Amino acid sequence: MNILNKIKLYSVVVTISIWAVGCVDHVPLIEQLPSPDVAFNYTVTDDAYQLDYYVGANIKFISTSAVQGECTWDFGDGETAVGDSVTHQYNIAGTYEVKLTVAGVGYLTQKILISDIKPILKLNAVVNGLCEVLTTYVTFNVELPNPEGLSEEYTWTFPSGALDENGAPKESFVGKDPGKIKFSNVGSQQVKLQVKLGGRLLEEGILNVPVAYNSAVPTLYFAVKSGNIMALKLTNNAPATMKINPFDMGVKSGQHPLNILFNDTSLYVLDCGRQFIYINDVDGNQGDGRIFVMSKSGAKVETMLTNTGAAFDDPFYGYIESGQLYFSDRNTGISTINLNERNRSLTRTDYPYVIQNTSLSYYGQGLSYGAMNAAFGKINGIWYWCKTYNGNGIFRFTDSDIFTSTIPQNTPIPTSGVVLEGMSPKSFVWDAKNQVIYFTIYDTGYEGLYRCTIAQLEAIKSREQLNPYKLKLANGKTVTPVTEAGKGEGSTGEFIGICQLALDENDGSVYFGLRSADATVKSGLMRYNPAKGFIEYVVEGIEVYGVSVNQTKSKLF
Repeated sequence: MNILNKIKLYSVVVTISIWAVGCVDHVPLIEQLPSPDVAFNYTVTDDAYQLDYYVGANIKFISTSAVQGECTWDFGDGETAVGDSVTHQYNIAGTYEVKLTVAGVGYLTQKILISDIKPILKLNAVVNGLCEVLTTYVTFNVELPNPEGLSEEYTWTFPSGALDENGAPKESFVGKDPGKIKFSNVGSQQVKLQVKLGGRLLEEGILNVPVAYNSAVPTLYFAVKSGNIMALKLTNNAPATMKINPFDMGVKSGQHPLNILFNDTSLYVLDCGRQFIYINDVDGNQGDGRIFVMSKSGAKVETMLTNTGAAFDDPFYGYIESGQLYFSDRNTGISTINLNERNRSLTRTDYPYVIQNTSLSYYGQGLSYGAMNAAFGKINGIWYWCKTYNGNGIFRFTDSDIFTSTIPQNTPIPTSGVVLEGMSPKSFVWDAKNQVIYFTIYDTGYEGLYRCTIAQLEAIKSREQLNPYKLKLANGKTVTPVTEAGKGEGSTGEFIGICQLALDENDGSVYFGLRSADATVKSGLMRYNPAKGFIEYVVEGIEVYGVSVNQTKSKLF
């Protein structure tokens, strides 16, 4: 071959090579994309627990795609399978993304929640429906999802005071059926069950058994910070060996339930929401407070009123009279709602103020527009309205003193007058039987709980005149609520130290939750015990908002 022909042949080869390489570089990739034609569903195939997706359950995945093609499954746990219908087990609880790809069509992903197996612990039916302390035996039932038929190991733990059917203490038991148990203490008695399934330790099962007292007594309800509504039987004659523990009602207290009120068979919880102190809510849409109603047993919870408007319109404090719940906002006034109303939204059109700062002749004469609200109610037909800022004291008036239009100039203040003027009274309760009023003050140097007659109250004009009425613990300490910024919830005029006082009319005891400012006095649920003449702890170490007493006596609720 001559040189010229060799050059021509080389040129042809190079051209073909370049063309071939160029074709490879520009061949479009075939990419699987989500497709509306791809679909699938899944179900548990085991005989039991058809609606539950547990660790170890056999779950069948079925393609219901509108088109045909090879089906490839990715179960999101590192395992895959091929086929129109496949079965898979998950070994670890969690949320997984399952992906079905149909060759040449596309794919679809769906999430599946796999729950860990947990023993379901239940109380069998109790004789007469009431588990009474030291009397009623109870038995338990356990359900355990076990689709693989693995070995089961059961270990029970019982609260202090639990007894077997022979009356012997029973702190623990190994086996599925612990037999009959009775309890020596009142309140929520917590039973725990630890299970090993196939040698693997499962999440603990917990059951709160409500144990009633053995005679009818009143019930105290209290709202725990970041916790639940609790109930406590009020008795002074329980045996020294018997503990009266609270019942956990299983109902969240809310964000700031400053007041709770019991009426008839229901507890009304006034939760002023997240924003209970000053906020620049210029758009008037940061309100999130509500009033909800809980049945006395906690079995039913309903929303009464919800605020989604201004933060300052949230419900703060309340009072019940003649089928109406009176509720105040942060600093303007008081409205009413019928006790039977449910699922309502707060608007000033539907729930106008019935009392305002500006509707009393105190306005401009000791009371300002922004005077902040605290506890209120009636004593002997006279309103008592605690104010803690921009007009401090308890402002007293009758219904006839409330103006519905502009207050005429030079109108004299109500004849009932102001008491504790210039001080910051937060809460009060009236003991009609003994004709004494209990009240709290949180001004620095004045802090504490006091008791006196109305006549004595009217004569108090200074701190020195307050001192004779201050109530103390047995060790001489006083209850000093938090009033220092950064050390408790709230700010000037709004500190949460003692939100509410509740009277047990049967023995005259007064209950309250203390947020203590004194390192030597613990916060907790407390009461003034008139029979002993001092304040004592009921439950130490908890933070409490509102408190209320159901005066109707019962063994349970």
